[in-house]
Amino acid sequence: MNTLTVALVDDEPLALRLLKSMLEEFKDLEIVACCRNGREALQAVFDSAPDLLILDVQMPGMNGFEVVRRLQGDTMPLIVFTTAYDRYALKAFDVHAVDYVLKPLDSRRLQTALERVRQRLQQTHLAQDRNCLGEKGRLLNSIADAGPQGGLSGESALAQSFSHRLAIKDRGTIIMVNQQDIEWIDAAGDYMCVHVKGETHVMRSTIKDLQKQLCPDNFKRIHRSTLVNLNCITHIKVLTKGEYFLTLTSGAKVKVSRNYRQPIKEFLDSNHTTQQTASKAS
Repeated sequence: MNTLTVALVDDEPLALRLLKSMLEEFKDLEIVACCRNGREALQAVFDSAPDLLILDVQMPGMNGFEVVRRLQGDTMPLIVFTTAYDRYALKAFDVHAVDYVLKPLDSRRLQTALERVRQRLQQTHLAQDRNCLGEKGRLLNSIADAGPQGGLSGESALAQSFSHRLAIKDRGTIIMVNQQDIEWIDAAGDYMCVHVKGETHVMRSTIKDLQKQLCPDNFKRIHRSTLVNLNCITHIKVLTKGEYFLTLTSGAKVKVSRNYRQPIKEFLDSNHTTQQTASKAS
């Protein structure tokens, strides 16, 4: 099993020493930094690029959520939050933390969190391997298929091949994601979280720039920080005040704000018209 590199962050020296001593019991884990504040945490991620950041929520100056917002997408480690208060749990998962461990810390609970981290890393590595091995062959095949008979030059075919994919840079590797597999995308600070078949890929971009790379017929902005793939909507719940809750194919639920409800209204109207036409035809 590969060694898991970890940076620890807690403003309380006693809590930091306790966490370090508990994690030292895990032989397949390497502690690369112990940080006492958010500034030190950002520097540790920049210097060491750890796999995991175990991060206290409440810290003076810069709390744990602010640390996550300031991290750049291409250096983003997995996050496990620690805190004495459970009221932050929902917000922790909103920023896509792997786990949320309450204090006082327990070795068994920490072990569960580390197992979840390893599962997430394994899923990411498998996806990267599949994309890296298969991309060159798919690209060459698409160029060959669109040769003289297809009427496209190699350069045009290359551009077309990438038009339905999104390139995501993750720790020195570029992952090519099929746009049709993307369910939704949300912004978190200076990076975007791209949700694909139960996995979350992180990339550095603004929502405006990212939207330009996506098919405008399929991807609509439903919130100032959220894009959704219309083809992945399975249920729409109409709320008061003109808002909606969307359920997607993975079961994820996203909210449509009033200021961005028009695309969903048009989506509902078009589907209603289609159903009426099909009913008349039958």
